[in-house]
Amino acid sequence: MNPPLQEDRRILVVDDEAPVRNLFAAHLGEHYSCATAADAGDALRLLACEPFALVISDVNMPGLSGVELLRKIREHYRETAVIMVSGIARTQRVLDAVRLGAYDYILKPCDLGVLELSVERALEKRALLRDARRYKEELEARNAELERRKAELGHLQAQIVHSEKMASLGQLAAGVAHELNNPAGFIYGNMEVLRECAAGLERLLAFYDSSALPPDVSRGAELLKAEIDYAHTLADLRSIIEDCAGGAERIRDVVQNLRTFSRLDEAEFKKVDIHEGIDSTIRLLSRFYSSGHITLRRVYGDLPLVDCFAGQLNQMWMNLLANAAQAVAGGGEVRVSTRLEGERVVVSVSDTGPGIPAEHLNKVFDPFFTTKPVGEGTGLGLSIIYGIVERHGGTISVESSEGFGTTLTIVLPVNAAGAAGSRAAA
Repeated sequence: MNPPLQEDRRILVVDDEAPVRNLFAAHLGEHYSCATAADAGDALRLLACEPFALVISDVNMPGLSGVELLRKIREHYRETAVIMVSGIARTQRVLDAVRLGAYDYILKPCDLGVLELSVERALEKRALLRDARRYKEELEARNAELERRKAELGHLQAQIVHSEKMASLGQLAAGVAHELNNPAGFIYGNMEVLRECAAGLERLLAFYDSSALPPDVSRGAELLKAEIDYAHTLADLRSIIEDCAGGAERIRDVVQNLRTFSRLDEAEFKKVDIHEGIDSTIRLLSRFYSSGHITLRRVYGDLPLVDCFAGQLNQMWMNLLANAAQAVAGGGEVRVSTRLEGERVVVSVSDTGPGIPAEHLNKVFDPFFTTKPVGEGTGLGLSIIYGIVERHGGTISVESSEGFGTTLTIVLPVNAAGAAGSRAAA
């Protein structure tokens, strides 16, 4: 058991009768460090200057009574125990003192042995209460640490699950792109041949139309033209070929965008064109940016190739641009700007949406935090973006105010292959 501290043995005796306070102090001074005060005012001044483990106070004193002193001690010096002493034996007064927090109530004239025993017990109770309070604080601190570690574990688990999903999505996208690439190439290539063949047949038919045919053949041709609506059929054929060629071209572009986005062949650190990744992501999000409700502005600076994990950066652009589009779903503007600052690339994505309340700004990168309605957001998007930026040795910041939109700014080093390689290995 730890030896008692010096302050745990300090006692203040408060009584307006000098013989009484001096008697108590002299008797208890054999085992404790005692000080005396003639009234409540002196006692409060002493308490303000140095700590006392116990106060022994008379009830009836000039000025502030002992009961008032007890109230102030319980309000300002909660670790100080109090024993009340009085020559008046009133049950209600005893109950009031105990109810206010006094450990004991002793009647004058009191036996000094009884006083000493009461002091010992009061100090023992005080020590027990202090230990209990300290243990409670330690337990609460440990619980808080466990909650923090649990949240960190949940964050890491969510990131792992999301990363695995994104890896699976990337594999799926790459597989779909590979399977579609050849047939899409056949269709796109054959549409040009079909256009040329149709043009040749149209020239042949035009030649027959301008030639002098026997009357019976000419009448039969006219009947057949009327039956198939020849004049409109040629126009429809040209339109169908053009539509199919346009559709084949779009399929080819989607396949190319999927291959660019998945980047499974670029799972290692390498030099990448930032603008290419952003543009391919925007094309994949065409359901947002081709709706006519959103104005997209791209203000690109002259950027060098940047060291990065291309797939992870494309995942980041996807989250940022999807969030910006959702913020202005009812109509507004999304602006993507890039610039070079020394050896660092700065990418900003701004929207004119409703903005983020000030009290939420310091939580936007916390896992599972979202301002979206239940079921519309997991709260992981910005948290994962934060992890990706950190993995690349960069920084991310957010600026927003309600009613004026939001801007997320990402700063990435141009040459960071060595640093990021060591982080990835860790």
